[in-house]
Amino acid sequence: MKRLGYLLIVLIMVGCGSTKMKETAAADVQPAPEGVKGTVVESAKTAETKAIAPVPQFSNSEGIGKIMNFLASDELEGRDSGSDGIAKAADFIEEIFNANAIKPYFENFRDTLSNFKKPAYNMVGMLEGNDPELKKEFVILGAHYDHIGRIEAKDGDAIANGANDNASGTTTVLELARYFGNAKVNKRSIIFALFSAEEQGLLGSKHLAQKLKASGLNLYAMLNFEMVGVPLQDKDYLMYLTGYNLSNLADVSNSYTAQNIAGFLPKAKEFNLFNRSDNAPFHEIYNVPSHTYSTFDFTNFDHYHQVGDEAAAMDFGHMANVVNVLIPVMEGILNSPEQEIKYN
Repeated sequence: MKRLGYLLIVLIMVGCGSTKMKETAAADVQPAPEGVKGTVVESAKTAETKAIAPVPQFSNSEGIGKIMNFLASDELEGRDSGSDGIAKAADFIEEIFNANAIKPYFENFRDTLSNFKKPAYNMVGMLEGNDPELKKEFVILGAHYDHIGRIEAKDGDAIANGANDNASGTTTVLELARYFGNAKVNKRSIIFALFSAEEQGLLGSKHLAQKLKASGLNLYAMLNFEMVGVPLQDKDYLMYLTGYNLSNLADVSNSYTAQNIAGFLPKAKEFNLFNRSDNAPFHEIYNVPSHTYSTFDFTNFDHYHQVGDEAAAMDFGHMANVVNVLIPVMEGILNSPEQEIKYN
């Protein structure tokens, strides 16, 4: 939170996934588009009931590990904004976008920040919706891909690799981009936004929110992913939502799954986490539902902004499960006939 081998890895990521799908009732199961393993389930909604889509086994720990091990490697030196290390991360992100039919939202994927002293840029891709009317509405799936770079050395290690914070959220967005870029089942349009300079005060997301608002973009919701690399313990939900009581997003999220995906974490409210990640500028500037999904609860991870935030400390199986559970949730939000998510 606040404060080489690109192509080979990308090609491996395009091909990963498996065919196993859990059974469910009242779901429309279709053959998978080319490039997507398994089946694609479009969540159905009637006036009285909503079908629960099965959890696809699309993402897996091996694929997650390949992305995480690169983004959190010493080669990237902690991905400090404006550094050579984060530039390598941007190249990697661009390769994944290109390999999965994600187009630049602007002239190219690099959106240069107007509020940061060094050259730095968000990575912004888009996938147009397939419904003639709903495609005019946008949902942002976002995460910050920067971290804090080098810090005071501990046991000879000075690189704060930022695996949980926030290579994990970045990986989640990249996996969702891989899924939707190949499945092409989204009726609304998606912006995949990976922010720089979050650690400097949410500068990347502030820049993009202002830029999109000025352009007149019709934003429905901003869904952000932050520190999802290790599972919650002793909770009856998979992730928590910041700003839980501000909207009905938790209820909407849970309605598309057979499990309790989104819950309330008292500490998130106590520490005002809603205003400490990249959802906040979109809430302030657009006043549309803007929330962060997270699994960091202050008890399950001891390396926040430390050199110990390494890929080896992450649970790749948990991260793959997060992606797989999110797929039908995101499909439901993107494809519902009406805008279901509303501020209270």
